Amino acid sequence: MPKKQNKHSNKRDNEETKKVNEENKKTNDTEKTAPRIIELNTVTKVEGHAKLLLNIDENNQIKKCELQSVEGSRYFEGMLVERLYYEASEISSRICGICSCAHTAASIKAIENALGLKVTEQTKILRELFTVGERIRSHITHMYFLSLPDYLGVESGMDLAKDHRDEVMRALRLMKLGNDIVSVFAGRDLHPVSATIGGFLHLPKQEEINSILERLKEAMPDAIAAAKLFASLNYRKYEINTEYCTLIDDGKYPIMEGDLYSSNGDRFPEEKFTEFFTEYHEARSTANFVVKDGKSYLVGALARLNNNYQHLMPEAKKILKESMKSNPQLTFPNNNPFIMPYAQAIETVHFIESAINLLTNFTIKDEKPIEPVVKAGKGTGIIEVPRGLLIHQYELDKKGMITHANIVTPTAQNLRFMEDNVRKVLPALLNLDNESIVLEMEKLIRAFDPCFSCSTHFLEVTFEGPRGKN
Repeated sequence: MPKKQNKHSNKRDNEETKKVNEENKKTNDTEKTAPRIIELNTVTKVEGHAKLLLNIDENNQIKKCELQSVEGSRYFEGMLVERLYYEASEISSRICGICSCAHTAASIKAIENALGLKVTEQTKILRELFTVGERIRSHITHMYFLSLPDYLGVESGMDLAKDHRDEVMRALRLMKLGNDIVSVFAGRDLHPVSATIGGFLHLPKQEEINSILERLKEAMPDAIAAAKLFASLNYRKYEINTEYCTLIDDGKYPIMEGDLYSSNGDRFPEEKFTEFFTEYHEARSTANFVVKDGKSYLVGALARLNNNYQHLMPEAKKILKESMKSNPQLTFPNNNPFIMPYAQAIETVHFIESAINLLTNFTIKDEKPIEPVVKAGKGTGIIEVPRGLLIHQYELDKKGMITHANIVTPTAQNLRFMEDNVRKVLPALLNLDNESIVLEMEKLIRAFDPCFSCSTHFLEVTFEGPRGKN
């Protein structure tokens, strides 16, 4: 969560910006153009904190565009070194309160690959189910409470309830379903306790499973209505070409398994990710950036749809085809990052359908976790999570002690692409007032869903030079 001193109401930001705009109007009456420095502080929807710095010269040329992540260093990879293999998933799940299931699953997968351990089909299904629950609640929260207010002209998700009560209630029902799925299959709704190396410490009861199945079926109308709502929104017309990187699982929409795949045709096993993806650090940011062949790329819901939409479940595919016919903006493959909330909506329908398919005729078996043979090894676990590819990699010594850990999050992979998009979309906004520029930058950054846990209106705005005060 953001630190207390970084919380700023959107109302106050708007009042301050209006005052700045009045001053700018006076300036612009006498000066046609002037250099501008626009600093957007406290972008709190990434892990920790971030800010955006823009420097525009008198010819409206962008001289500097820096997305600076300034999150606090938490040293999770360092914490994992010299810990035993079975501790990795419990520690790494604390990286994120909302994506705790994702880190648990990716960590366990990496350790099992390091030990050469193969798990049962039931274990694979149960793991997929608790990550599906996490996907549902994460997507719905971003769609309704972080993105939708921008398109309906209200300040926050709370304000939606005044005029859009039915939509808010639909969102809350779907979020509760996601939470309850996680609780049943992971042991609790935050930081899983059931999943472990080789299987599960606690298995759900058959009556709990049957109840979840019925609720999934009941939730389909809500998910379909949500997808149709987000198909109807007026997204900004915009395109930017990039590579889309996802897992690819032949014949299936990827979640937990598959090779790494790029829209340019590259395909490679997960353990070779370092041969294609390069992490690097810049002094202006405490987060790493990740590139492929020296260039930015996109991960997440839009990337998954671009690479795998032909493998959607029937109802999700039907809605996608209907939307493509009625709205040319929603044709796939699609190069407009502004429509990512719509991509999340389609995925929500797909994940609910997929969970129904997994649980129909499913009978829980009494299985104990498979005991691993502890040995030295190196393992990589890559899964798809709400925001894209999550990578865990560990090296173990012969006693099962972790000697090296590397974790690459989706947000780190998208940071460079987010910066590229800001640089491209900004020239079309320079004729707008400060308040409008900020709103469009918010919409763009918000579309990437870089973090869950912070407020919807996240920018403290400082305009320097003739456009504002230092």
